[in-house]
Amino acid sequence: MAAALGRLGLERRSIRVPDVALAAWLAMLAGVTAYGAATTTGFLTVSNMKAILTAAAFVGIIAVGLTVIVLSGNLFSLALGQTAAISAMLFLYTLRLGLAAAIVLTLLLGLAIGAVQGFAVGAWRANPIIITIGAAGLMEGMAVWLSHGQSIVPPASETSWQHLAQPVFGLAAPVYVFLVVTAILAVAMHRTRFGRQIYLLGENRVAARAAALPVTLLTVGAFGIASLYTAGSGILIGATSANASLLLTGSYTYDAIAAALVGGNAVTGGRGSIARTAAGAIFIATISDMLLLRGYSTGGQILVRGIIVVVVVVLTNLRERSR
Repeated sequence: MAAALGRLGLERRSIRVPDVALAAWLAMLAGVTAYGAATTTGFLTVSNMKAILTAAAFVGIIAVGLTVIVLSGNLFSLALGQTAAISAMLFLYTLRLGLAAAIVLTLLLGLAIGAVQGFAVGAWRANPIIITIGAAGLMEGMAVWLSHGQSIVPPASETSWQHLAQPVFGLAAPVYVFLVVTAILAVAMHRTRFGRQIYLLGENRVAARAAALPVTLLTVGAFGIASLYTAGSGILIGATSANASLLLTGSYTYDAIAAALVGGNAVTGGRGSIARTAAGAIFIATISDMLLLRGYSTGGQILVRGIIVVVVVVLTNLRERSR
């Protein structure tokens, strides 16, 4: 009984104590913002802050979904960009069936894409990197075959999708979606059995199997959520762009992984949070925006982001080893 009460007390303290890592990243974000405001022309303007939040929303929705895979100890998914692109294409194509039907069908496709990958990783113990690379190639091939390499545009008779691209109270709709889905997933990961079991799975997979946790089901759920969130971001990307093709894949996969790592989530799983990833997405968007305003090329921006990710991963690993 005493041990149980002790564990309960520890759990309560862990909930009440502020996340030091998250606070550190928020402080760093504030520092970067202050530096950008002092040294970069046009950085600290209302329109630019809105642009940063919008860019962070598209990547952030994908990144917080990806975090569930990271926390489960299954590394990453390298098919996120392709999932977002094919989701945007399906959404715009199925708008002829109505907005609600297009959204539901796209989310179901995203969920199915992730679930299949998760089953291969969980049931067959396949390497998640190999599986997701294969899935990315398969989706690219299917998209090119079905679209004949052409961009997909919404039907002229359907205009309801435009509400997804219009600002609400001065902010783009994707920003609100980002905040809502992040809050929902953060609560789910800390308040539900599924979330707690994901953390346990990432902490020690051997012990999780010995404790008879549903490893396959948890893995399917982790990949399914990641792909579901990516499909949701694809819907918003397609609505904002009003066209979709494989060119939309861009750097979404890399940026989402960078956001999860910069947020301080342990690569090996079991440690991290959805809130950290959200902060990491805003941090990455802020850095990218500042570099763009300062005239850095795309290659220069990728180089700087890569350096930041490497430094953070090294520091995170050193912190985990010290524990």
